[in-house]
Amino acid sequence: MIKLLGAHVSVAGGFKNACISAENTGSTAIQIFTKSQLRWQAKELDLKDIKDFKECAESQKLIVLSHLSYLVNLGSSDEDITEKSLNAFIDEIKRCSALGIKYLIFHPGSNKNLTETESIHKIAQNLNIILNKSKDFINVILVIETTAGQGNQIGYKLEHIAEIIKQSDNPERLGVCIDTCHIFAAGYDIRTTDTYNNFMKNFNKIIGFNKLCAFHLNDSLKPLGSKIDRHAPIGKGYIGLDAFRFILNDKRLDNIPLIIETPGGDKEHKADLDILKNLSEKVSD
Repeated sequence: MIKLLGAHVSVAGGFKNACISAENTGSTAIQIFTKSQLRWQAKELDLKDIKDFKECAESQKLIVLSHLSYLVNLGSSDEDITEKSLNAFIDEIKRCSALGIKYLIFHPGSNKNLTETESIHKIAQNLNIILNKSKDFINVILVIETTAGQGNQIGYKLEHIAEIIKQSDNPERLGVCIDTCHIFAAGYDIRTTDTYNNFMKNFNKIIGFNKLCAFHLNDSLKPLGSKIDRHAPIGKGYIGLDAFRFILNDKRLDNIPLIIETPGGDKEHKADLDILKNLSEKVSD
């Protein structure tokens, strides 16, 4: 049992370049955007690009995750945004399936004009539409990411995510990603043995470890409970190294992809990953 540890890497110049970044950073798991995260439109996937990427990922035994565009908002009341969000989400599921990517991570959404209960219901309804329209792609798990609670974000409480899953017509196709920066900004302290164990205990009670598909390992530029999502390099933020040591030595997280989304490129990511690897003897290159 080893830790699957890696970085969010770029696919600029072709998807196979993600494999090069994985090698440069010593990653055994990577996360990518399959398209520009800031545009609704997506360039059609090239068959050779798909083939090259799947071959290099397989040869390097990489676990690959995708992150959905930040434009997608399943909580919106704007009909145009909702339609674009549904179409973009379904298209991304198809892209993941073609690329052999099992996990698609997404932020639940927000709505400043609705209560949290109403927003959760709207998100769950739209997610059900997506699940229904993507029945042919059940090999892709849709992974709800914890959020910092910035603005009117849903997902900064574990109960939000549990309720979305509860209202799902296909809960077996849903998973959860814990982001350390986000939960810290949302008010969940994980900096001591007791607070870390308490958070994990609550996660298991409210959501369940069977739903945990991924971890984002990011330090936080802002203090506990700030509700501001600002990532910092590992050990250089308000979270500090101890929390990451707990994660790296938690046997429950063996074979769960642990992905950094810290600032910088391959050089900086390798430095962050090296720090994490040194926190546990169980971590393998």
